[in-house]
Amino acid sequence: MNQSIYKVLSNTPLTDNIYKMILEGDTSSISKSGQFINIKIEGLFLRRPISICDYDDSTITIIYKVVGKGTKILRQMTKSDQLDILVGLGNGYDTSKAGDKPLLLGGGVGIPPLFRLTKDLISEGKSPLVVLGFKNKEESFYIDEFKNIGAKVLVATEDGSLGTKGFVIDAIKGNSEYTYFYTCGPEAMLKAISENTHTEGQLSFEERMGCGFGACMGCSCETKYESKRICKEGPVLEKEEIIW
Repeated sequence: MNQSIYKVLSNTPLTDNIYKMILEGDTSSISKSGQFINIKIEGLFLRRPISICDYDDSTITIIYKVVGKGTKILRQMTKSDQLDILVGLGNGYDTSKAGDKPLLLGGGVGIPPLFRLTKDLISEGKSPLVVLGFKNKEESFYIDEFKNIGAKVLVATEDGSLGTKGFVIDAIKGNSEYTYFYTCGPEAMLKAISENTHTEGQLSFEERMGCGFGACMGCSCETKYESKRICKEGPVLEKEEIIW
């Protein structure tokens, strides 16, 4: 984990309420896709955890949804503004279990961490199938970005305005060729995926957090084996250990 000051390079809308921010600073503490950052926002007591979409030697890309005070303040940030951020938090995805044809399923703001995971899997010679779920076409984002890095992409929307009508699990009905799955999104989606997939997999959970690095125990959950902290032992957990 690293705490440092990061400079905003850009902060642009992808949809009416989804924004993409690129930050410049130290990324040496990031080791896996699926990790997150925790942003200090002026005037608010708790930091705001946001998953890492992508990163390189000097930049971090995040994608966030404007839903409350914290993200409304983030939306107003402009180039050269600075943020105090904890970086390299959480237990990310383990790509060693993927097999040749991993399945990646993301819903809404659960999609961003799957982008770096997709890049990592492709760099390891895997052939990922990525399924992206949205409420409607107007709220869709990053579809072309996934395609441009070499992934096969399917889309599902709840109203049928783009891709398959329904949820991500509907888009893969009848498809059993995948070797493993990775997912991130709302808990109801994670539960449906866990119950309707034939392989083992890893699920990334969204949770309110206090400290973000395991000290306060505020985001603990029970698993089949022991109590785990979503911010520390998670947010990625194995399918076999989850109690629904």
